[in-house]
Amino acid sequence: MKILCADYIITCNDNFDIIRDGAICFDKKIVQIGKANEVIQNNPYAKVKRLSPNSVIMPSMVNTHVHLEFSANKTTLIYGDFIKWLQSVIEKRDILKKSCDVECYENAIEQMLESGVLIFGAVSSFGEDMQSCIKAPQKVVYFNEILGSHPDMIDDIKFNFDKRVEKSFKFKSDNFIPALFVHAPYSTHPLLAKHVINLAKRDNLLISTHFLESMAEREWIDKAEGDFGEFLKIFNKNAKPMYSSMEYLDLFKECKTLFVHTNCCTDKEYEKIATLDAYISHCLVSNRLLNNPLLNLKSIMQKNIPLCIGTDGLSSNFSLNIWDELRGMLFAHTDLDILKLAKYLLIAATKNGANALGLKESAYLKEGKNADMITIVLPQKVEDIEQLPLELILHTNKVKSGYIDGDRYV
Repeated sequence: MKILCADYIITCNDNFDIIRDGAICFDKKIVQIGKANEVIQNNPYAKVKRLSPNSVIMPSMVNTHVHLEFSANKTTLIYGDFIKWLQSVIEKRDILKKSCDVECYENAIEQMLESGVLIFGAVSSFGEDMQSCIKAPQKVVYFNEILGSHPDMIDDIKFNFDKRVEKSFKFKSDNFIPALFVHAPYSTHPLLAKHVINLAKRDNLLISTHFLESMAEREWIDKAEGDFGEFLKIFNKNAKPMYSSMEYLDLFKECKTLFVHTNCCTDKEYEKIATLDAYISHCLVSNRLLNNPLLNLKSIMQKNIPLCIGTDGLSSNFSLNIWDELRGMLFAHTDLDILKLAKYLLIAATKNGANALGLKESAYLKEGKNADMITIVLPQKVEDIEQLPLELILHTNKVKSGYIDGDRYV
């Protein structure tokens, strides 16, 4: 057994308990957490390590939504407009796929690891990142994605999707967990969406989907108008909206679902999501780069919908460092008290994220939970403990160390 001692332990539990001069005794699980002198006294045979001054121990950061398959992108894709970005993804897709080899995937995974992301949800359209995710040191929820709106292609899409899902299940383990992903209401035929949702219900699998990310999607679903009309005719000259927003949400009513984005939802749609077994993944930087509206956090808070954090992929982000994402959220949501927001965001990036991905034993620090945790050293002492969540977001880029099931990986 090992003991880590730190100036602060942030548990990220429901009360957001912070322990000054604390310690954690752990093996694969957390054996004891509390004041350092008590933990050391109660576990006399454990190896004790005292962390640097101004140190913090907290749970693993969780990136709930990341696309690795376009990680080769730096300046290739077009930002500033959602439809133009989509068009550029289609035009440059093969180039970016060929440019991202195993080393490219590993670099993206390492960038997350260095920022303290020990758990992530990888969305895969083609399955080419599967082996890298299987070998990743982190715990990975692997979302097999389906999309396609042309009726003539449904059987082929189903066949290829089912093969990818079957392959992913051959590697299922405690640290590699297959899951399912329906791309979006504008891009996924109802027969395909229902096929995937039936699989989720049958096998009790987590499912996720992009939902109302852009105003273009909003206009298309509501009125069959706007830029999506011309864009979708590239794939199906008879394209028309396949669902209303409520019809789409109803598909997921018996599934554990992670809705990604939701920037353009109405209060009525948030009320519907609040009745489901659902979380929302906030990807602020991606939304800003594609010129999409700012997520309405106040509405989500009022309706008690649990929020978690995603970076999206390097196709629509400059970084997979989750602290960059949190800083962006801190500065963007100016209608919320900054101290309360900082605490809310840390919960979103730890407890809520782990719960959203079905890894509840890694959600917060408590005796008996998984020893999935990170250590951080701040540049100076934090005099006022109420400022600690804010200071962490402002000053953290890389963690000092990270432990997954008690083993050190960072």
